[in-house]
Amino acid sequence: MERLQARVYGRVQGVGFRHFVWQQAQRLGLTGWVRNRRDGSVEVVAEGPRAALDQLLAALHEGPPAAWVRRVEAHFGPAQGAFADFAIRPTQ
Repeated sequence: MERLQARVYGRVQGVGFRHFVWQQAQRLGLTGWVRNRRDGSVEVVAEGPRAALDQLLAALHEGPPAAWVRRVEAHFGPAQGAFADFAIRPTQ
């Protein structure tokens, strides 16, 4: 089990990006969260098997149809087991 921490930049707010990430995480069986950041980016923290995290990372580069992803910053580390499910969190 690993943890993916990612920030997604571009036109990623107001286009259903958080819901898109939530759906992908549900489909892949991941835990963690997604939220908008005040700087206009979207932040994602997800835990699960590396193969599933790699699939989520690929999805982050694509986004939903209305999004335009300029760049994704991603880091992997060991899972911490801190989440029971995958949630959409309030903007921070």
